[in-house]
Amino acid sequence: MSDLRRAAEQALEKYGESLMRVAYTYTKNMQDAQDMVQDAFLRYMSSAPQFSSDEHEKAWLIRVTINICKNHLSSAYRRNYAELDENMSVCDTYSSGLAEIVNSLPEKYRIVIHLFYYEDYTQKQIAKALGITESAVSTRLQRGRKLLKEKIGDDYFD
Repeated sequence: MSDLRRAAEQALEKYGESLMRVAYTYTKNMQDAQDMVQDAFLRYMSSAPQFSSDEHEKAWLIRVTINICKNHLSSAYRRNYAELDENMSVCDTYSSGLAEIVNSLPEKYRIVIHLFYYEDYTQKQIAKALGITESAVSTRLQRGRKLLKEKIGDDYFD
């Protein structure tokens, strides 16, 4: 087995579930999320990037996955596509009621909340991954939390 293939398999093992959750926050469809992650790993295999650390590798994969998802969502095919089954479940670790509420948020809040709380990214790392300023990340987190609080109620946050 080649070193590149071995590295890709190790990365898939380490980050696959995280990437699935990121893709699912964009697509809200398990099959599309799987396709997006598969595309990210195909790019990983074709570009054979060198990383200085595991964190750098994870950040690269998340950034690529986000870009693939955005491209997919803006494609003409996607705009004319009708969902057949909107009730597909995502990974068991991400299918709680709270995750469903997070997924109901507008995309710009949903992704920062996901990266901050589910992937333990700092605001600086999120800003770099999304290509926005740290203050924009902070604002989106604050507004996203406010929306969550409105949807869930004050009792959950006590």
